[in-house]
Amino acid sequence: MRSVLFSLILVLVFLPVLGQKSAVPPKSKIINAAKLLKDIETLSADDMQGRGIGTEGSAKAREYVVARFKEAGIKSFGDTYLHPFEFSIRSSKKFNGTNVLGFIEGKKFKEKYIVISAHYDHVGMHNGEIYNGADDNASGTSALFALAAYFTKHKPLHTIIFAAFDGEESGLRGSKKFVESPPVAKEKIVMNINMDMIAHNDKNELYASGTYHNPQFKPLLEKIAGKSEIKLLFGHDQPEEKRDDWTNQSDHGSFHAAKIPFIYFGVEDHEDYHRPTDDFAKINQEFYVRAVETILKAAKGFDKDLK
Repeated sequence: MRSVLFSLILVLVFLPVLGQKSAVPPKSKIINAAKLLKDIETLSADDMQGRGIGTEGSAKAREYVVARFKEAGIKSFGDTYLHPFEFSIRSSKKFNGTNVLGFIEGKKFKEKYIVISAHYDHVGMHNGEIYNGADDNASGTSALFALAAYFTKHKPLHTIIFAAFDGEESGLRGSKKFVESPPVAKEKIVMNINMDMIAHNDKNELYASGTYHNPQFKPLLEKIAGKSEIKLLFGHDQPEEKRDDWTNQSDHGSFHAAKIPFIYFGVEDHEDYHRPTDDFAKINQEFYVRAVETILKAAKGFDKDLK
C-alpha cells in the first residue's frame, strides 16, 4: 500500500510482537468471520515468503487466490483467472506479474461493472527476513473472498469484477495494466472499490478516501458511518495534504487516472507498515471483521444506487 515504487524499508531492530488476537474469535451475521481470518493468516504465513512479485511465494499465494475465487463462486473471464503482464523498472530488470481476475454476473445491469480490488503482492524477503504483509495486503485480498461469497448468495444488480492485483508495490503495475486493457469495455466500468490495509488499527478507525474527487458517494457512506461498529472517517484525498493524500498511493490511483470513480478503504500507517512485524498476530481481529462488514455494506449500497 501507498508505495509508488518498490519499497525497501529495511529494519534490523524492531519492537517485540505483541499479539492482538481476540480472546473470543469475532463473529458476523453477514460474512464468514472464521474463514476471513483463516485466509489472512494463510496468505501472510512464512511459506508465502512475503509474496514478492515474480517469486515462488508469489506463485503460491496466487494459487491460493485462484482456489478461493473458485470456492467463493467467482467466474473466470474465458478459461483462466490468470492475466499475466510484464514491466521493467528504469529500463533494466524485467518483471513478470499476474493479476487474478473474475466476476459475478449482475441480475439487472449485466454490462455495467463495479470493480472490487485488492493487491495480493507484498515486498518479499530482505536480509533473510520475511515481510509477511498481513495488513498490507493479505487483509484486502482476504476481504475479496468474503465479499464474493456474499454476492454469490445475494446476486448484485451490477456485474462485479473481483481483481487481485499483482505489482502494486512496484508502482501499481497490475492495476495500470488492468485499466490499460480491461476484460470488459472501459466505459462500462462505473466505479472501483479498492481495499488496502484494512486489518490493523488500534483506534478502530477505517478511512473511506476519495469523496473529495467523487462527492456523489459521500451521502451513502455517511449513512453507513452512522450505523457502523467502527469509526468510518473521510479524508486523505486532497492535493494540499501532499504526502497524506492517498489518491495515487494504491491501486485506485490507476482508476482515478482513467477517470473512473473510486472509493478507497484503508487505515493510516502503523508501526508495522512495510516491516517484518506486519504479521497475523498483530492485526486487530474484531476491527478487521467489522471493517469488512462495513465495506460490504458500502458495496451493497453502491450496487443499489448506481445506474
